[in-house]
Amino acid sequence: MRSSSLSGSRRCLNSIFNSLPLKTLILSTALIPFYSINASKTNQYNAVVNSSKLTVVAVANPSIVFKDGQYKHGFAYDLVNDYAQNLNVKLDFKTVPDNATALKMVAQGQANFAITTATMQTVEAKQLTSFSATCGDFTSLKKNGLNTELNWVFKHADDPLTATASGFVCQSKQNGTIQQLASFYNRNVVKKDDWNIIQRDLSNRMPIYQASFKKTAQQYNLDWHFLAAMGYQESYLKPDSVSPTGVRGIMMLTNQTAKAMGVSNRTDPAQSIQGGAKYFDMMLSRYSHIPNPDRHWFALVAYNMGPGAVDGVQKRIKAQGKDPNNWINFYEYLTRNQAQNGRYKQAIHYVTRIRAYLEHIKSDPKLLEI
Repeated sequence: MRSSSLSGSRRCLNSIFNSLPLKTLILSTALIPFYSINASKTNQYNAVVNSSKLTVVAVANPSIVFKDGQYKHGFAYDLVNDYAQNLNVKLDFKTVPDNATALKMVAQGQANFAITTATMQTVEAKQLTSFSATCGDFTSLKKNGLNTELNWVFKHADDPLTATASGFVCQSKQNGTIQQLASFYNRNVVKKDDWNIIQRDLSNRMPIYQASFKKTAQQYNLDWHFLAAMGYQESYLKPDSVSPTGVRGIMMLTNQTAKAMGVSNRTDPAQSIQGGAKYFDMMLSRYSHIPNPDRHWFALVAYNMGPGAVDGVQKRIKAQGKDPNNWINFYEYLTRNQAQNGRYKQAIHYVTRIRAYLEHIKSDPKLLEI
């Protein structure tokens, strides 16, 4: 009887938010905090607001989250992080090895909700309720190689937190955030057949420059695997690389940037890595007002096409009435205008491939042993 009731509640919740126009959706979710004041003190929404913390547990899955050193990023992680910011609370994000553990933590009140790949039947058998993590936008997930079974799981269907979360996800679908996030976290950004060559290159070349990457990364409090991923995208880790525009070395520095960073010989691996890390650290500092992981993506674009170009894009985004410091807004602008501006297309290619290389390095035990 409980399972049937939950199924009806879930379908009702999804159908309501799927059918609402955006304006109505915003207004309806905006009223929920007012409702929650008069609701039970034990409901999840009140608990989150009163503690200023949203606790979310998730299954370790490439479509959900990837931990890059002390930072996290990923399709589902970024979306729930945006939701926490929407509630003006801090996100406490935890990963577990399987769906059963995640569902148990929600049922026992150890998490406000979970992000899982569990089926509806499994969720309802635990007397919980769930809805699609994309408000039904399975196409965006499928074409980008992401898991289409992602869902957000809550303890009660009638809790205000469940309603605001469902409203937020469907709003994200309508305003294009779901589509852009899926595009940025595309699992197919590197062709499957290319990974064998990449693996060979990294296995043969990373050990040669490991000491320089580690020493320099420690100096600037960076992850040396992140620097190595940048170096591979720049030059395939070949110190004698030269581009048609004259940039050269492992980190492909321009002559002007090299001089500014104190590099006298761009083809010297240690100097190139030092100069590239120093410049990237400067870009991170330039965008220190932007929270991670977005800060890293902005810094990478600035490294690739210059901070002045990034400033120009941000000004145009701001003129459109959008937040210029939001990565998805920035990424969406580059994507929409890449046909007219080759630099935008190059920047998208640059950032998405470095992300893919980093995840590959971090996920391969053999490369981590280097």
